[in-house]
Amino acid sequence: MFKLEFVRKYCGEKFYEINIAGLKRKLPIVNVGNGIWIASNANLVLGDVEFINAVGKELAIKIKPYNPEIIVTPEAKSLALAYEVARNLGHKKYIVARKSVKAYMKNYLVEEVKSITTREPQKLVLSSDDIALIKGKRICLLDDVVSTGGTIRALERLVVKAGGNIVCRASIWLEGPWCRDMPLIYLSILPIFVKNLEEFRA
Repeated sequence: MFKLEFVRKYCGEKFYEINIAGLKRKLPIVNVGNGIWIASNANLVLGDVEFINAVGKELAIKIKPYNPEIIVTPEAKSLALAYEVARNLGHKKYIVARKSVKAYMKNYLVEEVKSITTREPQKLVLSSDDIALIKGKRICLLDDVVSTGGTIRALERLVVKAGGNIVCRASIWLEGPWCRDMPLIYLSILPIFVKNLEEFRA
């Protein structure tokens, strides 16, 4: 699964350097618990306009052959990415699965999700207006990164409940070993870092 030398090297480092869409960036390595460290992408997807423009364009090129009618994304890190991908695909709208039930929502749908970067389960919510737009449409599920697959699978369950036809799943990164067999469009792979490889394998 991992080379132990690689794991030991980066657990003591502060940054992991990436080269994606022709851009080089350094990602801070952060502890997410259970002896696992990840290269955090938050500073890129939440404010790096050059980066979002570049990866949004590349993802749109890869997604276009699937001919989706609507992009559906979870709140909140992937919002700028969803906008840029939708814009490059010529879409006039994209849909955000919210993290909580809002006062304006009526007849909403909810799915629970647990991801590698959150300590407590969260919710993904679609409003009745979102459901009406999704029903019968060709849907692309989009997130900034797929690691354990918890978020993308919850999003998939939500869209299926709403009557959408999922034609593809996409992200900037595939992270770690958990979802290597998932049908996923992605631009690059992010490693995860563990101190004790044998414990992680168990």
